[in-house]
Amino acid sequence: VNLIYAKKLINWSVLISTCINELVEAFDDHFSSELNSVKLHHGQLHIAEAMGAIVKDSKLIRKRTDHLYQGSKIEVDIVEEKVQEYYSLRCVPQILGPIYDTIKSAEKIVMHEVNSVNDNPVIDSENKNIYHGGNFHGDYVALEMDKLKISITKLAMLAERQLNFLLNDKLNQKLPPFVNLGKLGLNYGSQGMQFTATSTVAECQTLSMPTYIHSIPNNNDNQDIVSMGANAALIARKVITNSFEVLAIQVIAVIQAIDHTNCADKLSSPARKMYTELRKICPKFVEDRPLFKDIRLVTAYLKEKEIELL
Repeated sequence: VNLIYAKKLINWSVLISTCINELVEAFDDHFSSELNSVKLHHGQLHIAEAMGAIVKDSKLIRKRTDHLYQGSKIEVDIVEEKVQEYYSLRCVPQILGPIYDTIKSAEKIVMHEVNSVNDNPVIDSENKNIYHGGNFHGDYVALEMDKLKISITKLAMLAERQLNFLLNDKLNQKLPPFVNLGKLGLNYGSQGMQFTATSTVAECQTLSMPTYIHSIPNNNDNQDIVSMGANAALIARKVITNSFEVLAIQVIAVIQAIDHTNCADKLSSPARKMYTELRKICPKFVEDRPLFKDIRLVTAYLKEKEIELL
């Protein structure tokens, strides 16, 4: 179950990250095949390809070859146009790539575990023999769940940094502070949600301490080194649940930003569909109002909606 939801999380992260790149009219080279194919990691290339597929009909993403230094002499002392985006936008393939590879690896290991004989003793009916051992030991599950929760925590950290980018007008130089669609200094915009996102990510970071190495002997020291596999899986589940909430907050800020820039009709088809569906369950807000119900509804949407970009 953790793996099913982890795969959904990374799919959403790819789409939301790409949509933010669209919002700021980023260049296309950081997810180009030319750049990513020279790094020998399957996950990175796979993420980059997915981003490229999403923006194929976007009217906002700019081609590097059409801009900057294209056969013309630079006449200004300072080039004000941003040459490279911040890491949280530019390094999405390099950040989500290892997470994708970790999920795929964990899926393979867990499927081996599910289809294995985990009994003790193991009974060989053909040869009429009994073998006492430790096939019940949950080390494979424990280690993969620890890897998974660390990876998903990093995914939540990326979402939080992208959220901060959207809310900080000095960084994005395009949106009002806190994507405030009301009156600055009077209305909160999205800043109240940011407090929840940052504290939730901080909880994920605390929970990412490895469980695999926390063995406590018991059973008169018969069970003198144990896996803590169930604990590892349960804590990973908490990190995954938290991360859906962080992405819900992030994507609410994204659709607010889309409304401010009035760019919905220029977005890629997947981003525009996401925007349209989310606006049905989370109306645009200008005046301040409690947003916990909206966050809850958007979280449920992200968990239940079928999405498969990777």
